[in-house]
Amino acid sequence: MIPTFIEKQYLRAFFTKGELTMKELLKKYLIFVIGLYFLAAGIVLIIRSALGTTPISSVNYVLSLNSSLSLGTCTFIINMLLIIGQFWLIRNNKSKRDIIEILLQLPFSFIFSAFIDLNMLLTSGVHPSNYGMSIALLLIGCLVQSIGVVLEIKPHVAMMSAEGFVKYASRSCNKEFGKFKVYFDVTLVTSAVILSLILSQRVEGVREGSIIAACITGYLVSFLNQKIMTQKTLHKLRSIITR
Repeated sequence: MIPTFIEKQYLRAFFTKGELTMKELLKKYLIFVIGLYFLAAGIVLIIRSALGTTPISSVNYVLSLNSSLSLGTCTFIINMLLIIGQFWLIRNNKSKRDIIEILLQLPFSFIFSAFIDLNMLLTSGVHPSNYGMSIALLLIGCLVQSIGVVLEIKPHVAMMSAEGFVKYASRSCNKEFGKFKVYFDVTLVTSAVILSLILSQRVEGVREGSIIAACITGYLVSFLNQKIMTQKTLHKLRSIITR
């Protein structure tokens, strides 16, 4: 159910922009960027829970723990690799729309990585004192992250590199987007565990929180999208922030 919902959201037409006025388009991009901030904040809160991180940030986090690079920098590097991977995937079957869609990921990857580092700085003093507080922080992080995902997919103007990679990889392999997303997440977590064992001889960044986040985020996104953050709500938000 959830993979199908995510698939429908990400595979809808992102390029109806020609039918929009410049003001409407800017409003949509502003909503998208706000979504990126919430997404980054949610990921950082999950990390601060000390119970692991999300599948999509697992490799980035392990690399940041075992290098002098910040989490945002590692995130940007991984995103660039995913963008390069997308160009390789469409090398024999590409359209102008595909190229534009992938190139749009470049500036948003930079913004998202900057948001990651900003939130790491803002939450540097957050250290749960017991397991209950860790669970609470994890759940708050999942909720904030889910709000970010909804704000990211509602405007239908762009997609992030991970979703873009899954889209083109599933198209290239003739697989369903939702199922391939599961394979992709499992591959990321497995790679993070292997990298952690190689670099630090122990497992870092992947714990029970990683499983909890992976299991409940999709349901939270579906609930928020259908019951709370509807198109009517988003229209009101666009009106407020552009006054």
